[in-house]
Amino acid sequence: MNVTEKILRAHLLSGEPVAGNEVGIRIDQTLTQDATGTMACLQFESMGIDRVRAELAVSYVDHNTVQIGFENADDHDYLQSVAKRYGIVYSKPGNGICHQLHLERFGKPGKTLIGADSHTPTGGGLGMVAIGAGGIDVAVAMGGGPYHIAWPKVVGIRLTGRLAPGLSAKDVILAVLRRFGSKGNVGKVFEYYGPALTTLDVPSRATIANMGAELGVTTSVFPSDAITRAFLKAQGREEDWAPIEADGEDYDETWALDLSTLEPLAAAPHNPGNIETVAEHLGQRVNQIMIGSCTNSSYRDIKTVALMLKGRHVHPDVEVGIACGSKQVVRMLADEGLLGDLIAAGCRILENACGFCIGAHMSPATNAVCLRTSNRNFEGRSGTQSAKVYLVSPETAAAAAIAGAWADPRTCAAPPVAMPEAFTIDDGMFLYRDTAGRGVPGTPILRGPNIGQVPPGKPLPDALDGVATTKAGDKITTDHIMPAGARLKYRSNVPEYAKYVFEHTDPGFYRDASANRDAGKANVIIAGESYGQGSSREHAALCPMYLGVRAVIAKSIERIHRANLINFGIVPFAFADPADYDRVSKGDALRIEGLREAIAGDGRATVRNLSNNTTFDVTTTLSDRQKRLLLAGGLLAAVASGQA
Repeated sequence: MNVTEKILRAHLLSGEPVAGNEVGIRIDQTLTQDATGTMACLQFESMGIDRVRAELAVSYVDHNTVQIGFENADDHDYLQSVAKRYGIVYSKPGNGICHQLHLERFGKPGKTLIGADSHTPTGGGLGMVAIGAGGIDVAVAMGGGPYHIAWPKVVGIRLTGRLAPGLSAKDVILAVLRRFGSKGNVGKVFEYYGPALTTLDVPSRATIANMGAELGVTTSVFPSDAITRAFLKAQGREEDWAPIEADGEDYDETWALDLSTLEPLAAAPHNPGNIETVAEHLGQRVNQIMIGSCTNSSYRDIKTVALMLKGRHVHPDVEVGIACGSKQVVRMLADEGLLGDLIAAGCRILENACGFCIGAHMSPATNAVCLRTSNRNFEGRSGTQSAKVYLVSPETAAAAAIAGAWADPRTCAAPPVAMPEAFTIDDGMFLYRDTAGRGVPGTPILRGPNIGQVPPGKPLPDALDGVATTKAGDKITTDHIMPAGARLKYRSNVPEYAKYVFEHTDPGFYRDASANRDAGKANVIIAGESYGQGSSREHAALCPMYLGVRAVIAKSIERIHRANLINFGIVPFAFADPADYDRVSKGDALRIEGLREAIAGDGRATVRNLSNNTTFDVTTTLSDRQKRLLLAGGLLAAVASGQA
């Protein structure tokens, strides 16, 4: 077996392990972060479970740490009180970014992890099956319930050769994105193997696994070998190591990549799959450079940048911000004098948080060209609609910081950074480790005025009388559906957050959807290919549900978002004939007879467009469990009625 199969089969609880079949797997560890964790904890509370049942649950605060107004601080108090009561480890603001911290302090080879964040697959760099999911799925796993996925096809990515100086793991994953794109990979796991793995340390492997989310795969997996063991030993956790390697090259599909053939790459606006070479942009002006995020904020990455900038100063025409991934990284850089080198070079040292990646601060200027080491460059995600954001390696970012323009990092490469024999260990900002899994019963839950309740779902109607309330194009992301940045502070208040659904792509959606809902009409979203790309943000399903959306009809829907739609009672239909997308206009009146019958049956239905007197067929493939959820009105409604 390959590594993926070994881990999944060891955790299989239900279902046949045949590609495409739904299976239930046991989850060992869970993680949440403050942008998704408040709703996940509200959902966990609503299930009436007295304590966490998973081996480990960690609540990280890393997204909304710029506390403008009371909302974010109140949410943090809520999360801390829930953690203490139910047995969750709590990571305080300033401790670092969830994926970097989990890699450093909690991840274990051979374990399963789901997290309410789409970049949870970072843990695959340690030999875990780590999967991003909606908060409600994480809440179920926290309570000891299974997580359901389609048994994946496993694509083997064979790595050979060695990266040239000035190149790094970011260039590797950008090369994989150039080959496979950001759509069409649903239902697959990418597993990396081959002789080049001996040249990639764990932080490099984690970078590659992290951006598997941009490929749209279920997760990405590396073996657990001597390099994994050395990393865990340096973290003081050698006892957590276990060897896991593939028995051979038994994959559903394989592709080979010779690292020695790579040149510096970049993802161009406005999608991580738009891959270009750095050489195409040499000499072009750059306005802002941001280094960090869960993809490239490790000790290895930031030290590389510090060595490249040592004794130099950033160009006067650029601003450079650096966000380390954890307190551990900051302390080690400070102890080595490298933090001082970054400051002397003119860099702005930011908090150890997601921050700029989600547009929570450091938004670029109007029409600015911005190079970022993060993982997503969706339009407007930076907080500036007109900005042109490129995704690059830390080496390319540092080279541009010196030149004030695009530059080839191979011309100013620093010596390779070796993994330390021992990392600096300080777990003082992890609370409640001693009561993890048990909790402190009776701990009062702190609820500020912005913290609401989870809206209840309603059973699916026998027939759908609705309106095509919006018509979206291809590659609509969860950022398009549910903006982050300044709006994230409403994540605990669904009625308020729902005012911003499709804020930038269809500003009248909230008004129109509310009017339809109040008039007793269902809202239907029409969309193109790869609808729901990007974040695991379940609010992109929860808030539309609150506004009365009962169906999405798209050419295709991405994995996590499709699961979230089902969890909140929204039917994820696909056009039987994609050409029928062109026969529906915004505002058309739509009717589906026998909706419940179709969902309980083969998932096929006929939509009548009353506005132009035409019909078209739609379809959805559902497991028996998913059928029960949709018929009940979503997962929580199914739990309440005993149908889950």
